[in-house]
Amino acid sequence: MNKKTLVLGASLKPNRYSNYAIQRLKANNVETVAFGLKEGNVSGVKIDTELVIYKKIHTVTLYLNPKRQKAYYKYIITLKPERVIFNPGTENPEFYKMLKAHNIYFEEVCTLVLLSTNQY
Repeated sequence: MNKKTLVLGASLKPNRYSNYAIQRLKANNVETVAFGLKEGNVSGVKIDTELVIYKKIHTVTLYLNPKRQKAYYKYIITLKPERVIFNPGTENPEFYKMLKAHNIYFEEVCTLVLLSTNQY
């Protein structure tokens, strides 16, 4: 299973869900890239602090509240991912409309649950 994933809103803090998601993605052999406010490394994944136009992103998993997502709408659409995951607390009907208009699948689900139940 290699669904290259961008963790958007990555944190270096080990008690954050985005941090745990990076760890679980790597443990499940999912190619993982990350963007966050602070540069660093989680489980061998470099957290970028500048937006990179990554190639062949399958999934963008969001760990940003809807207000903070606005700055990344165009960026995410430019990546042309196959899906966007809205983790609990990131639900955003405004962005859903934009994703639909660009034929990008999205779902409201927890990345960690998908991984733990082999549904990722």
